[in-house]
Amino acid sequence: MSKAPIDSPLFSQKQTISPELPVEAPLGKPVVFAPDYAHELALQAQGYPLIAGLDEVGRGPLAGPVVAACVILDANNLPEGLDDSKRLTATKRSKLFDAIMDRALAITLCSLSADSIDTSNILAASLSAMKRCVDALPIRADYALIDGNKKPAGLPCPAQTLVKGDQRSLTIAAASIIAKVTRDRMMERAGQIHPAYGLEKHAGYGTALHRQAIEDQGPVRGLHRYSFAPIKGRWSRADGA
Repeated sequence: MSKAPIDSPLFSQKQTISPELPVEAPLGKPVVFAPDYAHELALQAQGYPLIAGLDEVGRGPLAGPVVAACVILDANNLPEGLDDSKRLTATKRSKLFDAIMDRALAITLCSLSADSIDTSNILAASLSAMKRCVDALPIRADYALIDGNKKPAGLPCPAQTLVKGDQRSLTIAAASIIAKVTRDRMMERAGQIHPAYGLEKHAGYGTALHRQAIEDQGPVRGLHRYSFAPIKGRWSRADGA
């Protein structure tokens, strides 16, 4: 099995991809999706055997990188319990991370720093990280399923977006777990280096504790995002520690 991190005939039935499901049910009640392998099976039946799932984490925090992951699962050896990483406990995510790493056909990761985010913008950085993951795959993907509604430009394979894809596609769910666990571990390490900010507790999100620490200590260049409020306009990267 080949896995390449950077920057750091079980299924043969014919299926077709159903139309996009609404994100909200009538009367405003949210739809609760459960990830499955239906999209992947449909694509495989159409002649795309290797399906890559793409997701990213870290769009909203005030500190740390955005991290994207790309996963090609083995259809004959799917880990049990895959779900949107946000709906799993840290313990469950960690166990599934190990299972995905052990069973997947290919995995790539890409992180782009806070400085990279400030230089472009968070959407551009997120899409760039996802494209880099696909480009770095040690085996070529035949098709990519991407969480959300934005598709990176210049992908080397056909692709489609899926709103709430990490709750609908097992492959995207696997990517969400890989990205989430990786980023959380990065932020835990950053918390050891910069203990005043409590990064190991909130992974860089704008909690009251984190915001107060920024007020008291100022932001850290290379760690904090100077293009994000409340840092934007009050500090510059030239002033960062």
